[in-house]
Amino acid sequence: MNYRHAFHAGNFADVLKHAALVRVLLYLRHKDKPFRVIDTHAGGGLYDLTGPEAARSGEARDGVLRLLDGGDLGAAGELLAPYLDLVRAAGAPGLYPGSPLIVQALLRPQDRAIFCELLPEAARDLRRALGRDERVKAVEIDGYTGLKAYVPPVERRGLVLIDPPFERRDEYERAFDSLKAALRKWPGGTYVIWQPVKEPDVAEAFCRAVAAEAPDCLRIDLQVEAPQPGRPLARTGLLIVHPPYVLERELEIILPALARLMARGPGAEFAITRYGRG
Repeated sequence: MNYRHAFHAGNFADVLKHAALVRVLLYLRHKDKPFRVIDTHAGGGLYDLTGPEAARSGEARDGVLRLLDGGDLGAAGELLAPYLDLVRAAGAPGLYPGSPLIVQALLRPQDRAIFCELLPEAARDLRRALGRDERVKAVEIDGYTGLKAYVPPVERRGLVLIDPPFERRDEYERAFDSLKAALRKWPGGTYVIWQPVKEPDVAEAFCRAVAAEAPDCLRIDLQVEAPQPGRPLARTGLLIVHPPYVLERELEIILPALARLMARGPGAEFAITRYGRG
């Protein structure tokens, strides 16, 4: 999978990932105790939706811009409002924030975040986008190496976002091995893993393998049209280890609205699967 995020910023996969991320972060803010966020594949931080890459793909038009154009969110409107407010604050519709800027906006003075980005150019862009902020740190490092180094955090509360580009054939194996090792060191953390669902059997096997290591997992999938050869990615998913107890109920409201508003054709649907207890 050839992946450059500038082509895909603000697409349906970003909407799903970032809407869920915001809900988890808001839950963490309920307690006064500090938390830490570790983002293993942080990217450049801020993306130009009017630039040549985004204009060429047009994916944001079928993604976040549909939500910003006043589509009827129904009962999901209140739950999606914090995410959409952050997108607007970052400069939408011309600009779209990556996960680091979304995380940064929701950190309190006592919270901290570490953003790992291996590509020098993207790491430079990320540091520029974050500005001077003692709560956050951008590190030019392989995300899996960073995950091994940075867990458990001193705060003992928080989440890890694992959002690899899936350019390597062994990406699932690397993600699983890193997550398994992290769970041994920090079993109480919340982990959010993104995956492009191009091979459903592979995605299902990965989720079941993770659930065998951490028996409280919530999987959500969003499909915007029936997958077809030669067409752009049509289905994406998140696996959330140790999800907040309210998250499944919130996603039952959010996902139908996203499937309806971002449908590209027949076959748009969503799925919620609980592994383990709960």
